[in-house]
Amino acid sequence: MRLQEHQSKLLFAERGIAIPRGAVAAAPEEARRIARDLGGAVAVKAQVLVGGRGKAGGVRLASTPEEAEEAATAILKMQIGGCPVHKLLVEEAVNIRQELYLGVAIDRNLRQAVMMASAEGGVEIEQVARADPGAIKVVAVDPLLGLGTAQTQGLAKGIGLPEELGTFDGVARSLYETFLSCDALLAEINPLAVTNTGQLLALDGKMVLDDNALFRHPDLEQLRDASDETPAEREARGAGLSYVYLGGEIGCMVNGAGLAMATMDVIKFFGGAPANFLDVGGGATAEQVAAALRLVMRTPQIEVVLINIFGGITRCDEVARGIVAALEGIESRTPLVVQLSGTNEGQGREILNASAHRLIVAGTLTEAAQKAVALAGSRQEM
Repeated sequence: MRLQEHQSKLLFAERGIAIPRGAVAAAPEEARRIARDLGGAVAVKAQVLVGGRGKAGGVRLASTPEEAEEAATAILKMQIGGCPVHKLLVEEAVNIRQELYLGVAIDRNLRQAVMMASAEGGVEIEQVARADPGAIKVVAVDPLLGLGTAQTQGLAKGIGLPEELGTFDGVARSLYETFLSCDALLAEINPLAVTNTGQLLALDGKMVLDDNALFRHPDLEQLRDASDETPAEREARGAGLSYVYLGGEIGCMVNGAGLAMATMDVIKFFGGAPANFLDVGGGATAEQVAAALRLVMRTPQIEVVLINIFGGITRCDEVARGIVAALEGIESRTPLVVQLSGTNEGQGREILNASAHRLIVAGTLTEAAQKAVALAGSRQEM
């Protein structure tokens, strides 16, 4: 789950990281009022969960409240990376001496958190990593010992901040604490500005939270921005399903994330393109299967649906009943290729074969993928 800039920065501020004064606006007149209350030049920033806002014109400086209103009017009409702008962050403009980068993320190879810092802030850190990997200084944080002063001092010196060592240590420790306490996958400040007075100020903030830990943070769950999800993704989350739209022509419904990835790999191997990732989970009921299939059948531009089920905890006959039940309420001529293996697979195939709907039962995943790719190709040629 990703947080908007203003949400991330408020979490930073709660733990002592300095941020510019500002407020959120949803209309041009609100932006003008906030700019007037701040009493000077402001930055008007689109609040969307995509990068490249500045390049797209979604971040504008204004010298007066009237200019802030004009900037807000223009930005609220924009779409950035396909996302319409509904909210703005209006905050005081800052005199910047230097822009830095500071972030905490999970290093899956090390199996622990790492803190990263760079003197090249204000740009995408991925670009810095490609152009000059040595410009990014990294320390691994021991989960038992936490972030040490020697580590923060090493990072500060590595990016040329001898004068702000003490302040940097506080910011770094607070950022790590925010990352840890929120069960985050990523917490970054980019840019972390050094002002003309030597203050360190978080001018931008980004946080990605671990969905699997949100049950421990009902307050953070309430910050979820529904505009970050498609209607299908919202429906899937409500039904307890994992769904991602991919844009291909073969809809996929699989139980288990690993099996779903393998299924998509086999589809690609035989020349097809998956339309979605959909994991119904290890113990799906007939009702969940029916909800999942209805979701897949509404995926745009699909030519065929491939259902691949390995019956362990999930029984194949339960899945088959869910498939038949879902098809009763769907008016669609989209063919379905079904592969069932495992617990009660014989009963499951009997249920499918007895159905009046257009179902193609395959014996293996390879056979199912080949049939699905062939059907998708023939329908595209029609």
